[in-house]
Amino acid sequence: MSTSIDLNCDMGESYGAWSMGNDAAVLAFVSSANIACGFHGGDPATMRKTVAAALKQGVALGAHPSLQDLVGFGRRAIPITPDEAYDITVYQIGALAGVAASQGARLHHVKAHGALYNMAAKDEGLARAICQAVKDVDASLVLYGLAGSKLIDAARAIGLAAANEVFADRSYQDDGSLTPRTRAGAMIENVDQAVAQVVRMVREGKVRSVDGRDVPVQADTLCIHGDQPNALVFARAIREALERAGIAVRTPSAHA
Repeated sequence: MSTSIDLNCDMGESYGAWSMGNDAAVLAFVSSANIACGFHGGDPATMRKTVAAALKQGVALGAHPSLQDLVGFGRRAIPITPDEAYDITVYQIGALAGVAASQGARLHHVKAHGALYNMAAKDEGLARAICQAVKDVDASLVLYGLAGSKLIDAARAIGLAAANEVFADRSYQDDGSLTPRTRAGAMIENVDQAVAQVVRMVREGKVRSVDGRDVPVQADTLCIHGDQPNALVFARAIREALERAGIAVRTPSAHA
């Protein structure tokens, strides 16, 4: 049984005239922010404002690199080589690191977004490339990856700190992967169901798959999707449920 967990949220995904999420409100309930770097969402002004808002709340800063797919919000599986994955990861981390430095801050972690995240969770070559990119930019950064995935294995193989990530608002397959968004039941929209899934993952290290199987998971950090309509409701309910259960909310250490 775990006694603590990190709450992370994908945010800073607005760009231009398009506004997404309720970042300012959600920041009050999370401990880590994964900030879009311009490839699937975000723009320079949004990055600056999101970094400032996160720092004001004492929330850890993380880069959220994606496939270069603004139209598809980074959720289309576009084939890339490991070298391309390395390059786009370095590029996007560098962009957000510069924004953070301009405000006297540093990044804490990196978490790939959308299709890139799910592709690398199963593809050893992509996982290695992303982790190497993170280490080459800043070896003190923590890699956030799907619990038990190739990303976690790749990070540990090169001595990079890694945090196993679980999800409150996504359903799971028998192999521990997330149910693709194209399938029915991929998203958990009921807050009580999401809270129950979270507490069980933290307390018991298990999650029930869509086929009814108990799948073992290590829960170091929990994702709340900032782009979903009920993000604030989910964030508040999950934070309160964890506190009632005596589970502390804290950011993962780079030396864990």
